Amino acid sequence: MRIDRLRLINFRTYADQTIEFSDGINVITGKNAQGKTNLLEAVHYLTGGFSFRTVSDREMISFGEDAAELTASINGNGRDQTIQISFGAGRKKRTIVNGVRLKSVSELAGKFTAVLFCPDDLAIIQSAPAYRRRLLDGCLCQMRPRYAAVLSEYRRLYEGKARILKDRDERMRPLLEEYSEGMCRTGAVLIHYRARISELLAQIAEETHRDFSGGAEKLTVEYRTVGTVTDPQAQSTAVYEQLLAHMTGHREAEWAAGRCLSGVHKDDLLISVNGRDARRYASQGQARTAAISLKMAEREILKRDTGEYPVLLLDDVLSELDPMRQDYILNRSGTGQVLITCCEEQAVAEKTGGRILRVADGTVTEAG
Repeated sequence: MRIDRLRLINFRTYADQTIEFSDGINVITGKNAQGKTNLLEAVHYLTGGFSFRTVSDREMISFGEDAAELTASINGNGRDQTIQISFGAGRKKRTIVNGVRLKSVSELAGKFTAVLFCPDDLAIIQSAPAYRRRLLDGCLCQMRPRYAAVLSEYRRLYEGKARILKDRDERMRPLLEEYSEGMCRTGAVLIHYRARISELLAQIAEETHRDFSGGAEKLTVEYRTVGTVTDPQAQSTAVYEQLLAHMTGHREAEWAAGRCLSGVHKDDLLISVNGRDARRYASQGQARTAAISLKMAEREILKRDTGEYPVLLLDDVLSELDPMRQDYILNRSGTGQVLITCCEEQAVAEKTGGRILRVADGTVTEAG
């Protein structure tokens, strides 16, 4: 998988810019606030039509403009393809692949795959469950169009139910049951996918972490979902019944609390290092190693699924790592296309032999 060319119109700091990438390592340099991360955001946006920095497309449109557009020439599944995404205030997002408009952005799944690693990914280890769910959802949405569609439907149902519970309008209670049933139905599908990918993630991340730490540490990953679900990998019909029983049991408590207390929106991964909860007890070094191991495992999962490595996006992470961890990432990322943002271009270029692209005021130029 690779991206050969990207044109950005009114995207963040880019008014109208076309960037060409090499099929190996691309070192993207420049001072802070010049547009390096914006460029990686644009590349990552092509994987599923969502940003890793904001939930609002409007924030990605250049100041003073009404719409933005991304057009990419990629090579995936052994053939050249074109992806075009445009969005703006008051208009529906338009996604076109090879000249054909997609019905839903979820249909982008598998067309272009990428794995992002940035300093904020330490939150996967150290912060709230939402960051760990995002790891699962981000990977699955790139692999399975059905998952992306069901996840979108679950979120719609959750938001509807949350509004009713917040208002506590008795006239809306019949609709509340409809939302709850829909959340159980879609939640059973999400659990089916999450349980299976968590098992694969655990296996690959454990192997990677053992190699990374020189055999000194053992990383374990366990999927946690609604308590009544006895076997997350069971048939969806059985999981649905267990979810429904749990949600029914919390019906009055939810009404009293004014919020959703049951559902897969509370799923989590229990990540441990040497048998101890990494969120509570891992050192900064252990947390970084664990986060890298999980991201490298995500990359391997996508490779196994599609037959080719996804594009690896490294957003200013090398400066946060010691030389050993830097070398590990660079050595493991040698296969496939890599985009690295950094401030110290010479040191990284010497280590990688990569092509240098310089960013200043939203303009990209090639070094040399």
